Amino acid sequence: MSKRVLLGLLLACGLTASALAQEAKMGGTINAVIQPEPPGLMLAMIQNGPTQMVSGNIFEGLLRYSPKLEPQPELAESWSVSEDAKTYTFKLRKGVTWHDGKPFTAADVLFSIEMLKQTHARARANLMQVDKVEAPDDYTVVFTLKQPFGPFLGIFEVGSMPMVPKHLYEGTDWKTNPYNNAPVGTGPFMFKEWQKGSFIRLVKNPNYYEKGKPYIDEIYWQIIPDAAARSVAYETGKVDVLPGGSVENFDVPRLSKLKDTCVTGAGWEFFSPLAWLWLNNRQGPLADKRVRQAIMYAIDRDFAKDVIWNGLGKVATGPSASTIKYYTGDVPKYPYDPAKAKALLKEAGYKGEKIRMLPLAYGETWQRWGEAVKQNLIDVGMNIETISTDVAGGNQKIGDWDYDIAFTYLYQYGDPALGVGRNYVSSAIAKGQVFNNVEGYSNPDIDKLFADGAVATPDSKRKEIYEKAQKILVDDVPVAWMLELQFPTITRCKVKNLITTAIGVNDGFKDAWLDK
Repeated sequence: MSKRVLLGLLLACGLTASALAQEAKMGGTINAVIQPEPPGLMLAMIQNGPTQMVSGNIFEGLLRYSPKLEPQPELAESWSVSEDAKTYTFKLRKGVTWHDGKPFTAADVLFSIEMLKQTHARARANLMQVDKVEAPDDYTVVFTLKQPFGPFLGIFEVGSMPMVPKHLYEGTDWKTNPYNNAPVGTGPFMFKEWQKGSFIRLVKNPNYYEKGKPYIDEIYWQIIPDAAARSVAYETGKVDVLPGGSVENFDVPRLSKLKDTCVTGAGWEFFSPLAWLWLNNRQGPLADKRVRQAIMYAIDRDFAKDVIWNGLGKVATGPSASTIKYYTGDVPKYPYDPAKAKALLKEAGYKGEKIRMLPLAYGETWQRWGEAVKQNLIDVGMNIETISTDVAGGNQKIGDWDYDIAFTYLYQYGDPALGVGRNYVSSAIAKGQVFNNVEGYSNPDIDKLFADGAVATPDSKRKEIYEKAQKILVDDVPVAWMLELQFPTITRCKVKNLITTAIGVNDGFKDAWLDK
């Protein structure tokens, strides 16, 4: 096979030099807030944000990504691409073991891929570009693509493609496997204890393959349901790290000014979180495009940004965040216009049918946002019934399509082919799963545009395709786009090197250390 890229080993050398230059200190405990309590820690089956934040330090992917979204070695130490851009060969690290001591090999990669096709909506969509995956030996994995797919090296982050231990899952009922409650990964930290409603404890993996890492002895993820109590926990020294979104935004300015406190907005480059309302396109009034457009006009998104989110964020213009590739703001606009919303509802023949709305059970800010949106919709004549659930219950209702409107925010993953298309193409309609096309939108033109955009060359052609797709989607309003979210991370300044990659805290404790 002819090869034109071989980057991994060189990048690995660069990382080593960087780590040595920081003179990290060993030992200590870090207390971090996790909000809300995760519905589970089995990353291959649950992709809620809190699950990714905790489990990203237990499990690993083949690659990590720099803040500029450049691939870096993780479980794969190097990779190469064939001249025709259809064959990717990964060389796995040798000497890697699962937390129970069994060796990590190419067989685990092949098993993980087959499992993720069934359990992980985004991984399944990304893997649709793959014709076959082979393991010519224990430490080599070869992906052969159906056609060149430019963003392919972007699908291997731990939350997108976590590696799963074959020896613990093969031949079992994955949903009831006991290791779902005591996950076994290859990562720098091992699961130790979960006291429901109180804390999740991870401890240092003494056999981690990167010698000297991790530097921290243990992490306590503190579960503190009350928003005010989370802020107090930081003020009184109970916790050292407030990951983005773990305190209410109105508390961020005050906490940021506390002594020995550091704040950063870094570590979200890969995600570019975008909040929207799922709109069930299948049934009732929301099956009519005019009603969905009315919802966009009815909601005061500037108020939400300025008042509810304390100015943190940006009003969204459509399905792509402005921070990812091929974004365009040249799309139909939906300013706050209740009169226009009422006119569209009347034109659509809306008669006051009840519409069920699911807020997101992620804390007070989301609750207040749900109340504001409900009032906006009532003000234009819609009959809204709020359905309250916990996170797991919300996932189930959305996955079962048992809702009319539901709050969410999803990550963008740097490229429309990886983080955007999954929400709108008809091939991503799969009952029982969330974080894909749960609204049931189906448009052959959009299907074709996202299929063409994934494999088009050069970049100018991809840009043209994705801009056209954004304009169609914004006119159709399959979901109601709300805000591009900003999540500052607040830490004691003694916590060093926590944010080193494009997914920040989600895999950051591997490099973190305490300046004691």
